[in-house]
Order: sequence, then C-alpha cells, then structure tokens
Amino acid sequence: MKLFIRVDASTQIGTGHVMRCLALAQAWQYAGGQVIFVMATEAPDLTTRLNTEGMELIHLPIQIGSAEDAKETAKLAREFNANWVVVDGYHFGAKYQEIIKESERKLLFIDDYGHAKQYHADIVLNQNIHACEGWYRNRQPYTKLLLGTSYSLLRREFWHWRGWQRSLPLPPIAKKLLVTLGGADPDNVTLKVIEGLQQLEIEGLEAVVVLGGSNLHYEQLRSASQKLQFPIRLERNVTNMPDLMAWADVAVTAGGSTCWELAFMGLPSVILILADNQRAIAEQLEVMGVVVNLGWHENVSGVEIASKVGQLLISAGRREKMTRCSQELVDSQGSSQVLSHLKDNFFQLRSVQQDDCRLLWEWSNAPEVRAVSFSSKSILWEHHVQWFKSKLINPNCIFYIAINKNDVPIGQIRYDIESYEATVSMSIDPKFRKQDYGSSLIKLTCKQIFYYSNITRINAYIKPSNQASLRAFSKAGFQSMGITTLQGNQAILLIIDKCKFD
Repeated sequence: MKLFIRVDASTQIGTGHVMRCLALAQAWQYAGGQVIFVMATEAPDLTTRLNTEGMELIHLPIQIGSAEDAKETAKLAREFNANWVVVDGYHFGAKYQEIIKESERKLLFIDDYGHAKQYHADIVLNQNIHACEGWYRNRQPYTKLLLGTSYSLLRREFWHWRGWQRSLPLPPIAKKLLVTLGGADPDNVTLKVIEGLQQLEIEGLEAVVVLGGSNLHYEQLRSASQKLQFPIRLERNVTNMPDLMAWADVAVTAGGSTCWELAFMGLPSVILILADNQRAIAEQLEVMGVVVNLGWHENVSGVEIASKVGQLLISAGRREKMTRCSQELVDSQGSSQVLSHLKDNFFQLRSVQQDDCRLLWEWSNAPEVRAVSFSSKSILWEHHVQWFKSKLINPNCIFYIAINKNDVPIGQIRYDIESYEATVSMSIDPKFRKQDYGSSLIKLTCKQIFYYSNITRINAYIKPSNQASLRAFSKAGFQSMGITTLQGNQAILLIIDKCKFD
C-alpha cells in the first residue's frame, strides 16, 4: 500500500497544503502503508518533519502544475508502484489530472473552491464548510465527491483528544491567547496582531504566538513581542498544537485549515482573512456563530484587532456558545473517513465456491458481456451448471472471485492451464466498471500465477470490438500478437511472459 503525494510549500504558497496532506499520510501509515511525498519547492523544516515521521520526500525541480510536472509525477508513481496519487494545490488543473489518470494511477484531488475547469480524479476532496457539489459539475461519471467538514484532515497529534471538552463554566475573563497565522505569513500580519495587542489592558494576560517554518519574520516579531506589557512566547515549528489550543482561551487565526483544528478543540477564534480562498470559510463560520470574522487583513488596523479580541476575552457567554457550535462541526475521524474511501478500491481474492454459481451465470449473461463474447447467445442455466461443476473439480483451472473490503464480489478471473501456459478470462460486475479494477485484477493474479506455479506465459483472447478488455490487458502489461482465430471467430491474442515479473 503506497500513497504518492504531490504537494508544495513555500513563503508564497504557505504550508497548509502539506500539513493537511500529512494528516492523510499519517492515517495511511497507521493502516500499514508507505508514503512518498513529492515537492517542487524547497522547505527544509517540512523535510525534517516528514523524515521524522518516517516518510520519504523526493524533490522535483520543475515548473509547478505544468504538463511536464504531471508526466514526471506519473512516472515516479509508476516506478514506486503507488496505489494512489494525491494532488493538492491551486496550480494543478484539469490537464494535470488527466495526465495522472492516463498513467493508470488512482487519483485523489484535494480542492478548496472548484478551481479546475474539469475533474478527472477518482475522488475530489473538499473539507471546507462551504463546499458545493455545483463546483464539480464538469466531472467524470466515476468521480466521487467527499465534501464538508466530516472529512476534515486532522493530524495524528489531534487523535488523542477525541471526546475532550473544555471545562465549563468558562472563566469570566479569558487570559490565555493563542496567535497562529499560518506557516508562512508573507505579509507579516502577525506583527500587526502583536502590535495591536499592546492596546489590551487585561490583568494576567499571556500569549503564545506560533510561527511556521516558512515564516521569515522571526527576529522582527521577537523584538516586537518584547515591548508588550504582558508575557508573550514565540514558538516555531510546533508539533503540540492541540496542547496549545487546549491551554488557550481565545485564538487569533487565519481562515485556512487551522480553523478545523480550532473547531475540533472548541477554541473561540477571531479570524483574519489572509487569502481569497479563506473568505468563504470565515464568512460562513461567523454566520454559524463559531468565529468572529474581522475580514481582509489589510482593511483591519491593530487597534480594531485588539478591540474585537478584548471584547471576546471578557464575554464568557459568547465564548461558551462558540465552543459548543464549533465542536459540533468537526470530529477527529476525517482522515479515517477519507482513508476508508481510498481502501474501497482495494480488493482481495478468494477461490470460487459452489455458492458463486448463480452469480457467475448472471454476470456472464449480462447483455454487455454477451455482446463482446465470442458467442453472443445467452447461456442456459443447465449448461452453465455443468460447466461450473467441471471447473470446480479441474486441477488445471485457477478460478478467483475479487471482493472489496465489505466482502462484496466485484469481478471474476479464471486461468485454464495447459502445460506451461495459461489462458485467462476476466469480467467485472457492471456496478464496478470504469474504476480500473480490471487491470489491477489482471496484474495481481498474473503475479500470483507466475510466482506459485511453473507457468511461463499467459494468453488472452479478446474480441476486436471489446475495447475495454483490450485496454485493461494492455495496462496490465500484455502485448498484442495480432489477429488469430478462436472458435471460428477473429480474436486478438495478447500475451505476457513470466520474465515481466522477475
């Protein structure tokens, strides 16, 4: 189980995309999988974090979001034999997705506002409260949408806080303040907040300011914090955000992914909008009574920030309401929820059993199956039963049913062995077609056949009009040997040799 994540971070891009991908990566890793990150930007602090987490990082110096970027990413994903490719960033559009899909990889596309003209991904994830299905009308029929805060990606450090509640009643006057404005904060809005906080005159007030690894303003902020009349502590590259959020009474934050972490921890927050994509989040959360939205950061003065923060610090009733509303929005199961959808596309094999007789008969008689079979006539039940019994007792027939994680059959594949060669036949339940199960099923079973037997070559005979099967076998590594004759019909012979898997 390998997860391939294409994402970037920098002073301009910020670190939010990487941090939410990290949450998904941790869930994948916890389930026993391997994670490979690919970044085109340099981010030393994040590199250290990922390495500490036991995740591999590949640096790809390339124009972000270009066709070359997509092709190189797809090439690397194939080389690592990744089950899924995750793409997160506003530089990645429709063509990028299309190239990844053409490389035979499953694709999860993490989105915030429907910025792509079309969606080719297997799954589109938008964890925001305002996520709208209408943004994704131009999507493929197979594209699944995961929308809303139930899919919020929270990192591993938050998992241990499930069920935690703030002690009520809250203190009449709050005195612990957390400031966190993203991993980069290129406009140094944090400085405006710190300078504004000088206006507060609440006895016993103390603050912690969290700075990301891409924040270049540390020295200036350190100097400004020393001028305050109350204690303020600067923290860089923290890994204990839940502890800090549990400690704080009020937060000053940006309108990005941190909002979902704060909501999970029930921390009343004052939001400053630092990027256009944060506006809808901040506005919707304010309507729901979860935050105080100050609007676009350039339009707010330090004095106004201090005024709004001060009002919230002395309003216990309002803070209690915000805490209740926010914790109803987000639980810590978002990463697991997303992971369950990724694992839906994994399958296991079991041998065909007597009880499968009718299911296989129904699959075989499906109109679309008969249309591409060498005999288009419907199969009589009596004939099918005789044939099925003969296959069950035949030692030279290897017959599998593929089942998903819920034990639902998704397809069948059969190998009829003669000497050192086998002939393969495969079909997928109509409900599960166009999801790349075919090529995956072929590759997995071919590998097993070659590994556990003396078979050196596998043959597939396909009707020329059966384009879906031709694509599936080609994707699985089979090579066409041209036209031949089978049962008096034209057939394309495709083969794969054992050396392909050595």
